Amino acid sequence: MREDKQYYVYILTNKSNKVLYIGVTNNLVRRMFEHKNKLVEGFAKKYNLTKLVYYDLTNDVESAINREKQLKNWHRDWKINLITKFNPSLRPPSCLLALEGDGASFER
Repeated sequence: MREDKQYYVYILTNKSNKVLYIGVTNNLVRRMFEHKNKLVEGFAKKYNLTKLVYYDLTNDVESAINREKQLKNWHRDWKINLITKFNPSLRPPSCLLALEGDGASFER
């Protein structure tokens, strides 16, 4: 049985919600582990962006990449509106409690 791939477009911020980072990955749990433990050099590590406030899921990698590019071109206010519709409390989605445990995969 063939398992379909899943791709996530996600937005991170810091504790004060001042800086936004948009990324794409095929394994959100692994990628969040990398961000939280600062395992990858770059923008997210430099600005301590470890708080997931938005994600979207697709089975098509091209759609994920195109959505990432689209969001990166949006004005900040548009991004904030998207985030607050998805996540009004700006708390990490409850599905990420898996990150505190065994790192199992999850669904929104």
